[in-house]
Amino acid sequence: MNRSPAARFGRLGLAILAGLILSATSILAVPMKDDPNGFEDIPWGSAFSENATFKKIEDAGRLKSYELSSGQAKLGAIVVASMKFMTIDDKFARVTVRYEGKETHDQILAYLQAKYGPLDRTPGQFSVGPVKFYAWQGFETEVTLRYEARMDRGIIFFESQTMRAKLTEGNSATVF
Repeated sequence: MNRSPAARFGRLGLAILAGLILSATSILAVPMKDDPNGFEDIPWGSAFSENATFKKIEDAGRLKSYELSSGQAKLGAIVVASMKFMTIDDKFARVTVRYEGKETHDQILAYLQAKYGPLDRTPGQFSVGPVKFYAWQGFETEVTLRYEARMDRGIIFFESQTMRAKLTEGNSATVF
């Protein structure tokens, strides 16, 4: 089937728009007021393995994932659905937190703003619509929150700026 130039441009335009949206979180990130260089007193890049606090849930060679051995996952005092700790080459690199509910979202947003700094509420500088993105960027740490209002669920990535490149190292461009 021979497509018209307008149809080809439409697909190209959509691809470019999708790329811009995905890269916008770094552009719209708020500078972090105090970069913790880690997560909850665990410094990025520190040796990390299974112990009394963490149990291994996935081993993919260089990448390993852990969760808390016991108790309920909490971000500060806020109960969350799950919390996964990831290492690369046995060095601490990322935490992924999942949660559900508008009330929990509001509590988490308040917690993150108190800890990392207020969001820029200038029109055009914050996310609107059914999927909202919020980001705080420090020299060593980046925190990115994605909230789907229609599904009432969110995911937060706390990650090392220096370890992030190693997480995708060796993956093909089509992995994600």
